[in-house]
Amino acid sequence: MTNDAEELVRPRPDSGETDIYDENGNVRGDFLALVGAAIADRDTIFLRQHVARLHESEIGDLLESLQPDQRLALVRLLGDEFDMTALTEVDETIRREIVDQMPNEQIAAAIGELDSDDAVYILEDLDTEDREEILAQLPFTERVRLRRALDYPESSAGRRMQTEFVAVPPFWTVGQTIDYMRDEEDLPYSFSQIFVIDPTFKLLGAVDLDKILRTKRQTKIESIMRETNHPIPAEMDQEEAAQLFEQYDLLSAAVVDENERLVGVLTIDDVVDVIHEEADEDIKRLGGVGDEELSDNVFSTVRSRFLWLVINLGTALLSASVIGLFDESIEKMIALAVLMPIVASMGGNAGTQTMTVTVRALATGDIDIYNAGRIIRREAGVGVANGALFSVIMGAIAATWFHDYQLGFVIGAAMVINLFAAALAGILLPLLLDKVGADPAIASSVFVTTVTDCTGFFAFLGIATWWFGI
Repeated sequence: MTNDAEELVRPRPDSGETDIYDENGNVRGDFLALVGAAIADRDTIFLRQHVARLHESEIGDLLESLQPDQRLALVRLLGDEFDMTALTEVDETIRREIVDQMPNEQIAAAIGELDSDDAVYILEDLDTEDREEILAQLPFTERVRLRRALDYPESSAGRRMQTEFVAVPPFWTVGQTIDYMRDEEDLPYSFSQIFVIDPTFKLLGAVDLDKILRTKRQTKIESIMRETNHPIPAEMDQEEAAQLFEQYDLLSAAVVDENERLVGVLTIDDVVDVIHEEADEDIKRLGGVGDEELSDNVFSTVRSRFLWLVINLGTALLSASVIGLFDESIEKMIALAVLMPIVASMGGNAGTQTMTVTVRALATGDIDIYNAGRIIRREAGVGVANGALFSVIMGAIAATWFHDYQLGFVIGAAMVINLFAAALAGILLPLLLDKVGADPAIASSVFVTTVTDCTGFFAFLGIATWWFGI
């Protein structure tokens, strides 16, 4: 690597670490070029100095910015100095791509250095055979911990928890606890509270570290412990667990099994990832794109989107059949063909607004049986009000455009009907789907669009046929 190239690797202010981002938060193009050149030249000295020392999230961003062959080459060149935690920061497709090319022995050695939650995050994507081979190479205690976490359902708190925690009996003194934390080597890298358990590992309470530091050494733990703030069942869905963190401003929470025994701890950094993932998932599902990633290839992306496009095609044919009922009216009055897409489009947009708010409220638990009625009435009122406003606007436009005030009245009436129907569909359909156990984020958009299209076409063309006698 030349001196000129080295000068492009600029350190952060007040730090010797490499600054890899530009002013927009993207990986710098010149840094990418340097890394690409180092990979091509097999310059391990440069890579270890300027890549291996990066934070795991920065390495993740770098991996996503590199070409597939460069990613694999970078991991091989870094060898044991590659931080496997970085794989928790990349798309699933990239993670699988890298892990599939790594020897199981290297993965096992790296897994042994990770926190249990990060280790599970990587292991759960592997084939069963490879996973078992890797687990067999780990120490017994660590192997048992990871297997227990992997046995919990996907997207559960048990899968997200960290199995390393600090737990002491209630009869210990503060002094004993402090000495234990100083002397014991097998403790979590960081933690904010100590859990109190009985001989069967049943959770009794917890003590915050600041309480430990402010209490005299001879004080018994049981006298300063508090009931654990909202212990989380290991089987609980990770999204529900994240809602508890948000509601009660938790930094960490105990995870317990069905017998109230302590099995792990859920921390705020994992919950932040859950909130991001769930929000990302909801947005994608509302658009009918499944769980695809930007790194997916053309075939995977087509497969992910095809089903919902087929369903949309079916609903479009249903809307077309409604139009077909009024083909004679459209032939006699061309203005109807010009204006009817406006009615359907306005209804679709209004329905999507209501549906988005409803689906998000369901995801965050902000809507329930107690306030659903009030929210439904509010959205119905919004639909009528918007319908009235846009009926005046669109009625005036249609009357001026086609020099026919009666046509303005017809489209105005249809606008009120369709925006009211859109508001009801936007809130009632997600609630109904959630009630029957379906994911409203997946199916709502298709059904809401169908309702607004069919209602809009039928209302506009039906009123026009009746009013003009065509």
